[in-house]
Amino acid sequence: MYKFPIGVIVDSFRIAIPDAVKKAAEIGAQGIQVYSSNGEMAPENLSQSKRIEFKNLVADNGLVISALCGDLGGGGFVYKDRNPQKVEKSKRILDLAKELGTDIVTTHIGVVPQDKNSDRYKIMQEACFELSRYADSIDAHFAIETGPETSLTLKGFLDELGSTGVGVNLDPANLVMVTGDNPVNAVYNLKDYIVHTHAKDGIQNFYLDPNIVYGMPDTENILAESEHVTEGDSFTETPLGEGNVPFKEYLEALTDIGYKGFLTIEREAGDDPAKDIKTAVDFLKGLIY
Repeated sequence: MYKFPIGVIVDSFRIAIPDAVKKAAEIGAQGIQVYSSNGEMAPENLSQSKRIEFKNLVADNGLVISALCGDLGGGGFVYKDRNPQKVEKSKRILDLAKELGTDIVTTHIGVVPQDKNSDRYKIMQEACFELSRYADSIDAHFAIETGPETSLTLKGFLDELGSTGVGVNLDPANLVMVTGDNPVNAVYNLKDYIVHTHAKDGIQNFYLDPNIVYGMPDTENILAESEHVTEGDSFTETPLGEGNVPFKEYLEALTDIGYKGFLTIEREAGDDPAKDIKTAVDFLKGLIY
């Protein structure tokens, strides 16, 4: 039997963060993840007293922080002129993560091209190289969320960095919904880099080029700086256990590679996220305990 701690992205509850943290504890989670890219939990908006207050809130509810979410939107790190500012902001989010007691910041970096000689590939590599070295220097990880490209393409990109400072946040639903990649195979392909996972489920209605889904600059669907892909005609996010993620085999693969980190529930769709998150906790507990 596999056994992993269960986390919840508190923003998924769509209520005030203090109430969401308490709700996560009430439904049986062991940890939480929170968005720190903007808003009240962004480093520039979180005073020292607020940082201490948040740490105490999490601890008082018997929880730990599995990771922060540092997704800065706007295509990730595909725009060379925007990257210096984004890289510095990402570093500050990682500093905050360490202060709050976690070593992991999850993020989207854009769609990694298959062509390693493309300008976009080189621009993304440059940004991620700097991020990886900074993360290494403070014993932490920026974790790229899977989905925009296949696991083999992502592995090749990461192998060239020569570091685990930039690792992987494995989201099996994104792989199913966008690239059509097999999450079980992805676990084995990315085994050296997985430091965090999202527990999410979904189906692909039809294949659509990930560059279009994620609004890359060489498509007509360019995302605004603050946008984050949560839905589209080509895919449907479902409650856990109702999509095409083969969770039993997926958890077996995570166990096989020795992963011991969090399964952090993310629910970005649906009219009753609290109900869906509770269902997800119960679903995972039925598999792992």
